[in-house]
Amino acid sequence: MEDKLSDILDNILGLLLLEGSYDVQEDENGFNIMIETPDAGRLIGFKGENLTSLQLLINQMMSRNGEEFKRVILDVSGWRKNKESELAEKTAQWAEQVKESGEQMELEPMPSWQRRIIHMTVQEIDGVESESIGEGRDRRLVIRPVKK
Repeated sequence: MEDKLSDILDNILGLLLLEGSYDVQEDENGFNIMIETPDAGRLIGFKGENLTSLQLLINQMMSRNGEEFKRVILDVSGWRKNKESELAEKTAQWAEQVKESGEQMELEPMPSWQRRIIHMTVQEIDGVESESIGEGRDRRLVIRPVKK
């Protein structure tokens, strides 16, 4: 399975004419891949759209393997990890604003993995809750005070 994943990554980087390297780590949740390239912006794209699409493509290719499916998480030059930390910090600030104002806050549309980070962070904060609303590319998150 790891060999197939390496073949897929080699082909994608080659087709995109990108210089770089990658590291594949397997854990109980699946495969974590860190790609290092001087042209990281091309792989990440606007607000991570290219990275999200590439991850989806690789996961679909791996799911057709016939073996047990293991999820693939991609990161490019630490962008995803930094984004997760940034989202967790912002979520704490947003939750405080919601608690102080008593008004819900609707966030801009974002990919599911980013909404998941916010949901998990909100769960750890007393007095607020979160919910995803909308459909498809317009799916977004609402943070609201917990009704007493």
